[in-house]
Amino acid sequence: MSSTTPATRWAALARDTNETKIQLAINLDGGAFPSETDSRLQVNGADSHATQTSKSQTISIHTGIGFLDHMLHALSKHAGWSLALACKGDLHIDDHHTAEDVCIALGYAFGQALGTPTGIARFGSAYAPLDEALSRAVVDISNRPYSVIDLGLKREKIGDLSTEMIPHCLQSFAQAARITLHVDCLRGDNDHHRAESAFKALAVAIRQATSRVAGHEGEVPSTKGTLSV
Repeated sequence: MSSTTPATRWAALARDTNETKIQLAINLDGGAFPSETDSRLQVNGADSHATQTSKSQTISIHTGIGFLDHMLHALSKHAGWSLALACKGDLHIDDHHTAEDVCIALGYAFGQALGTPTGIARFGSAYAPLDEALSRAVVDISNRPYSVIDLGLKREKIGDLSTEMIPHCLQSFAQAARITLHVDCLRGDNDHHRAESAFKALAVAIRQATSRVAGHEGEVPSTKGTLSV
């Protein structure tokens, strides 16, 4: 590979526990998936609202929780990722293990795909509206896992996803990805709109933070000279 050719920022993993079985493949810049993508992962699987293919992205998400699929679809679409994710979880108990483990796996895969964070913007911020709702997300690719999430959700559930799990999903992603994350819904009457605007704001902020900065190839975006702990 030419020294001027950027590394492909992708990862594939399988995460099996007694509570969930997850297969995941991600490409942070869209396009194809790694050759080692788990054979159980049906990238072009059953049709669903969270399956979308374009010339730049492939998205296929099947967690068993429709609203979680919807949020991860929005996140991957607006972040510019290709993402294939399948989970079989213990939904006969409740939605907690599935939602938490999916976001842990996604965060871990994101970190693997990003690799050593050199030559990137590092910081990203974005606002995203959805009708009456408006959310703000601020991201630091910091290797310092921390999150502050305030979405102001009031319903017990949105679809089959407990609203208490929505901020917990974002917290789990931030911890596993080792990033600093602040997400706030600033206004909105409808909880579906509040949550979706938050995920869209996060997507745009992540896309900005992980963008490559021309002329900064190989440079660590830190006064310390490292983003390691």
